[in-house]
Amino acid sequence: MAIEDQKRAAAARALGFVTAGMRLGLGSGSTAKLFVELLGQRVRDGLKVVGVPTSDATRRDAEQYGVPLSTLDRTPELDLTVDGADEIAPDLSLIKGGGGALLREKIVAAASARMIVIADESKWVSVLGRFPLPVEVEPFGLQATRRAVEAAFAATGSPAEATLRQTSNGHAFVTDGGHWILDGALQRIADPKALAARLSAIPGVIEHGLFIGLATVAILAGSGGVRVIERS
Repeated sequence: MAIEDQKRAAAARALGFVTAGMRLGLGSGSTAKLFVELLGQRVRDGLKVVGVPTSDATRRDAEQYGVPLSTLDRTPELDLTVDGADEIAPDLSLIKGGGGALLREKIVAAASARMIVIADESKWVSVLGRFPLPVEVEPFGLQATRRAVEAAFAATGSPAEATLRQTSNGHAFVTDGGHWILDGALQRIADPKALAARLSAIPGVIEHGLFIGLATVAILAGSGGVRVIERS
């Protein structure tokens, strides 16, 4: 299967976990977009669900495909979140945030009883870190925050520079929440839990792209078909 077909196959399998009446977290990114599209088809066929989007882009997609929407303020407890990932490790820890929606994605995932991550098989890795780790930061005091982030990388055995994410026109990339993103090209994250704790303790860091203990199921599609991995 081509990559796009693999993503669609993973999204289609995730629909099997959705039942009538569910309150769903709707993830961001290309694979999650396919899930929202397929969910919209089920809604048009009569499925009653409500979704909470994790980004402005996902909200627009859900509206386009006819998925009824709510917010976490109105619907603070969710049954299931379906989202993509940039990397998935065997313990189902993740790197997310390549699209810049990591803060809202993590808030929604944490409000859910279960999180399913859907992806093509290229996202499955033995050790996290090949994909640059996004760290969402407050623009004020950027250089001080950058130094602290790089110190956290080094202290946990993964020294790397933290590079400000920019748009194609050279401006700082701005998240839906109005923050900036530092990307760390760590290559290999020696201790994801320790790094997550250090990053979370830095004033100026809003959130980071390490999702640990949130995903309960991974659905991976590849040339050999679709496989479902559950976290033990």
